[in-house]
Amino acid sequence: MRSKTIWKRTAAVLLSAGTFGICSAELAAASDFVETSGDVLLGAIPAIAFGSTVYKQDYQGSWQFAKGFLANQAVTQGLKYAVHKDRPDDSDDHSFPSGHTSTTFQAAAFIHKRYGWEYSIPAYIGAAYTGWTRIDSDKHYVEDVLAGAVIGTLSGLYFAEPYKDARLTPFASTNSLGIILTMQW
Repeated sequence: MRSKTIWKRTAAVLLSAGTFGICSAELAAASDFVETSGDVLLGAIPAIAFGSTVYKQDYQGSWQFAKGFLANQAVTQGLKYAVHKDRPDDSDDHSFPSGHTSTTFQAAAFIHKRYGWEYSIPAYIGAAYTGWTRIDSDKHYVEDVLAGAVIGTLSGLYFAEPYKDARLTPFASTNSLGIILTMQW
């Protein structure tokens, strides 16, 4: 049992380090604060989402995050190489969809579904800001960022299941308002 826990924690550290390694390569090429801040969030939001599963010793959540992350990357990178859309700054033809945006929204959506909407608000704000930095830095058009947000959100939600805990969720319909209490054990 102990060796299994050590292996999982080691894998978590290596995945987080790899995420930050990818981010640091992006940071070296970034030239201004706005672009750099989006690059930092590209590494930070997924690392925090994955790190939260390790901190809580929620290894089922770690696996769910990893599946969503890998599916998101496969779809995003596959579309980039299939579509060949030029970037606004003409640096290459991998503009559609935005990988920064899909990655950060995947992590935010995972946090939302796994741990609750109240924990995901900062992640969604960071993901939206990351999308804006890509437009502001002339790396993407609005439609690239919107597509990345949709792909990331869907992949984050698809693979995640709510954490075993009590959860309050507000709801509204045309005839009523209320709060739903959900418990999983």
